Amino acid sequence: VRCWSNIPFITMPLSRAHGKSFAHRSELKHAKRIVVKLGSAVVTRGDECGLALGRLASIVEQVSMLQNQGREMMIVTSGAVAFGKQRLRHEILLSQSVRQALHSGQSQLKDMAIPVLEARACAAAGQSGLMALYEAMFTQYSICAAQILVTNLDFHDEQKRRNLNGTLHELLRMNIVPIINTNDAVVPPPEPNSDLQGVNVISVKDNDSLAARLAVEMKTDLLIVLSDVEGLFDSPPGSDDAKLIDIFYPGDQQSVTFGTKSRVGMGGMEAKVKAALWALQGGTSVVIANGTHPKISGHVITDIVEGKKVGTFFSEVKPAGPTVEQQGEMARAGGRTLAALQPEQRAEIIYRLADLLTDQREEILLANKKDLEDAENKGRLALPLLKRLSLSTSKLNSLAIGLRQIAASSQDSVGRVIRRTRVAKDLDLEQVTVPIGVLLVIFESRPDCLPQVSALAIASGNGLLLKGGKEAAYSNQILHHLTQEALSIHGVKDAVQLVNTREEVEDLCRLDKLIDLIIPRGSSQLVRNIQKAAKGIPVMGHSEGICHVYVDTDASVEKVTRIIRDSKCEYPAACNALETLLIHRDLLRTPLFDQIIDMLRVEQVKIHAGPKFASYLTFSPSEVKSLRTEYGDLECCIEVVDSVQEAVEHIHKYGSSHTDVIITENENTAEFFLQHVDSACVFWNASTRFSDGYRFGLGAEVGISTSRIHARGPVGIEGLLTTKWLLRGDNHVVSDFSEHGSMKYLHESLPLPQRNTN
Repeated sequence: VRCWSNIPFITMPLSRAHGKSFAHRSELKHAKRIVVKLGSAVVTRGDECGLALGRLASIVEQVSMLQNQGREMMIVTSGAVAFGKQRLRHEILLSQSVRQALHSGQSQLKDMAIPVLEARACAAAGQSGLMALYEAMFTQYSICAAQILVTNLDFHDEQKRRNLNGTLHELLRMNIVPIINTNDAVVPPPEPNSDLQGVNVISVKDNDSLAARLAVEMKTDLLIVLSDVEGLFDSPPGSDDAKLIDIFYPGDQQSVTFGTKSRVGMGGMEAKVKAALWALQGGTSVVIANGTHPKISGHVITDIVEGKKVGTFFSEVKPAGPTVEQQGEMARAGGRTLAALQPEQRAEIIYRLADLLTDQREEILLANKKDLEDAENKGRLALPLLKRLSLSTSKLNSLAIGLRQIAASSQDSVGRVIRRTRVAKDLDLEQVTVPIGVLLVIFESRPDCLPQVSALAIASGNGLLLKGGKEAAYSNQILHHLTQEALSIHGVKDAVQLVNTREEVEDLCRLDKLIDLIIPRGSSQLVRNIQKAAKGIPVMGHSEGICHVYVDTDASVEKVTRIIRDSKCEYPAACNALETLLIHRDLLRTPLFDQIIDMLRVEQVKIHAGPKFASYLTFSPSEVKSLRTEYGDLECCIEVVDSVQEAVEHIHKYGSSHTDVIITENENTAEFFLQHVDSACVFWNASTRFSDGYRFGLGAEVGISTSRIHARGPVGIEGLLTTKWLLRGDNHVVSDFSEHGSMKYLHESLPLPQRNTN
C-alpha cells in the first residue's frame, strides 16, 4: 500500500501481470487499445443542465476516426445526470397546473422554482437518452456502439468481473465501441477517500477510478482523461505561478498542490492523478488533457494519439537531462546574466570558442565523420544535404575567422544608445538596444550553424535553444560542448542549450511563454512547417530561396559567364544560389547566349525551359513544371523577357524576395532594377552568393530574412536586438504638463554618446 495525501491505495492491479507503458509521447501512435474518459465538465453544458452537443459530436468524430484506423476504442462517459436533470426539469414545468401557468405572468413562469432533483433519479431519466444520442452520432460514421453500466460490486465479484471482461472483449472483436458508465441510478452516495484498505483494488467511486480500473482490466495501451483543465499543474490552475506539467512521473506528487474539483462531477484533479498513477503502474499509459477548450477540443484526442504535446503525459521513465521547458528557463536566466556582462567579457567568450574550433579540429572532424557514415549507410539524405552536413578543415578555419569578426564587432552592440531626447527640464529619455530574449534556432544537416548562431547569441546577449537534426547528432554534441566550455569562463554555461529530447519541432513552436523568436535554418519545407506550427511566436527567415539573375542587352561578355557560373555552380545547395536565369530576348541566338549555354553544359547543369524560352526553340530542354522552383542542385530554369521592366515583374511574380541580380553596363538600367526589385538583397554585376552574413562583414548570420519587419537580408547581431526606453526624471508627474500646469514639454534631441569603433 502506498500512502499519498493521507489516502492509502494499492499500486498493483489484481489480475493483470505488470505490463510496460509507453516511455515517450512519440510512442503513443502505436497505441492499439484506447480508453477515452469524458468528464462531466466535458460532456455537460455550462449551466449543468443538458449536454454540450457540439463538443460531444467532435469527440465522437475523433473516436470514430481512430476506430476506423483499426484501433479498439472504448469510452467511459459522464453526462447521464445532466441529461436527466434537463428532462426532469422540463417535465416538472409541463406538469404545473394550467391555472398556475395562466395566473402567473410570463416573467413569473420563468422564475418558477424548480425543486432540487435527486442525482440517482436524474441518472435513471438520462441514461437512455444519453445512449440514444451516442448511437445516433456513431451511426453517422457507420460504427455501432453498445452501452455497459457497472457498479463497484461488478469488479469485486469474480464471476461478474469475468463476465464484464468477456463482454467487452467480444464487443471489441466485433468492431463495436463500448460506452461504459457507472450505474448512477443504483450506486450508493459517494464517500470521500473510501478506497478499501488492505484490498489490492482501486474503488470505483467515480468515472476516473472506473476508467483506470477498466483500462487495467482490459490491458489497454492508453487512457485519455478529458476534463476542463489543460492537464496537471504544479499549483492550482489560475494561480499566478501555476505551470502546466508536461510529463508527470511517479514520486512527483510532493511537488503538486491540488485545488478544488471541477464545477461538476464526482472527482477533482487529485482523484484523476491517483487513478492515472494506478493505471500507469498497471501498464497503461495516461494523458490528462482539456476536452472543453474550443480551439483544441476538435482534435485533442487525435493530437494525443499522434504524440503531440497536449495535456500531461504520465511516464515511468524519467529522462536523464532537463526537460525542454527547464532548458528554456535556464537559457532565459543564462541569457540575462550574459547580457549583464561587460562587452569585453562577451567578446572573450567568442574568441575562446573560435580558438576551440581550431584547437579541437580533429575531434570535431571525427564526430562529423560518424554522422556522414551513418547518413550514407542509412541512405536517408539527398546529396545537397550531405554536402551541408560535411565539415572540413577549411570550413572550421572560416568559422573561426567569422567568429573573431563577430567578437570584434560586438563591443557596443548591447546597451548602445540610439536616441536621446530631453522631454522636459531634468526629464531625459533614452532608447537603448537590448537582447530579444530567448531564441530557438532549428537547423537541418548543417552543424557549422551551431557555433555561428551561438556566437551571435552570445554577442547580442540572448539565451539560445538549439534544435539540430538527428543526422548531425555527433557533430552538434561536440560543438555544443565546446560552446559551453567557452561560456564557462564567465559562468554563463546555461545560456546556450542543445535540445536532445524527443521533442517534436511542432511542440517546440508552441512554447510561447519560453521562446521569443524562432529562426529556422533548413529546407523550404522545414521553414513552412515551422511558420505554420508557430503559435504566438514570430518566425524569422525565408521559406524559399528562388534567386534570379537577369542578363540585360548591355551586359559585358566577360562578366556574364563568371557571375552565372559562380551564382549557380559554386555551391548549388545554398539558399542564395541561382535558380532562374532571365535572358533578354535580343540576346537569343547570339554568341553571348551560346557561351552561357556551353558553360552550363560544361558544369553539368540541367536546364529547364520556361514557357517563353521553349516557344523559341525547335528542340527544347524539358519544360519547367513551375517557374517558382528552388532546385538546390545543378539545375536551373531559363526564361526569356522583353525588357528590364518585364524582368522585374517576373521576379515579383515568381521570386521569393531573397536575392536577385542584374548584369548590365547600362547604369540607368541597373539603377532601375536596384530601385524597383522588392527583395531583401538586390545586386548589380555581382554573384547571388554574396548574400551572406560573413561576406557582408557581419561575421556570420543566423539566417536570411525575407520578411519586411525588424530584420531583412542576412541577419547578424543587429537583427537579434530590440530596444527599450529609459526615462530619468526627478519627481515628474503628467499633471504638471496639463494646460494649467507648471511645466512644458521640450522634446529636444540630445547628442548620442561616442561609439566604440575599435
